[in-house]
Amino acid sequence: MGARGSDADRRIGRRALLIGGAVAAVGSAVLAREELTELYWRLPGVRKPRVEGAVDFGGARWVQASEANFRWADRPDDYGVDLVVVHVTQGDLASAVQAFEDPGHRAAAHYIVGKDGSVTQMIRELDVAYHAGNRAYNERSVGIEHEGFVDRPEDFTDAMYEASARLTARICARYGIPVDREHIIGHVEVPGTDHTDPGEHWDWGRYLKLVKTARTATT
Repeated sequence: MGARGSDADRRIGRRALLIGGAVAAVGSAVLAREELTELYWRLPGVRKPRVEGAVDFGGARWVQASEANFRWADRPDDYGVDLVVVHVTQGDLASAVQAFEDPGHRAAAHYIVGKDGSVTQMIRELDVAYHAGNRAYNERSVGIEHEGFVDRPEDFTDAMYEASARLTARICARYGIPVDREHIIGHVEVPGTDHTDPGEHWDWGRYLKLVKTARTATT
């Protein structure tokens, strides 16, 4: 599951800082009124308007994570996305959803895939989820949790693999992410993490083959 307290600050992103510096340097008179109108939401404490309940993956169920467990952003405009990080919840689906709704948990992933193949989205891909235990990796990745335990291979069902592969294929297509082990990684591979998921029972060969098949079908 996502690392707690790893990215819990609300500092404004790189692009917002550059915009703020430009405004300070040249003054609002130089910037067109239209530009200021379009960029107002990048100021501290203001976020870009969202469609309530919208999901990035067709068929996903939307459940809002606590705002304490992610950072508002506008990816990939402010942070490029080039990674998918695979997690295991170390619990059932309901407990994972409950944890990500809890502001005290201080961590959440964008998606949770159930044993039955259901997909729950809790954070928009636009935003930075606190899931990887590494600020830079959080900013550049989409995190996908999988219901189950790392030491129980039976938790990784056919339905889960297939649904997760379709989800990852769509993410890779959306951001131009290569379907390989350099860009689709486990939580254990994130620098500085103390997590071991998805563990030795996660079948990477099978998973990458399914993602590649699904990715081809999306083109």
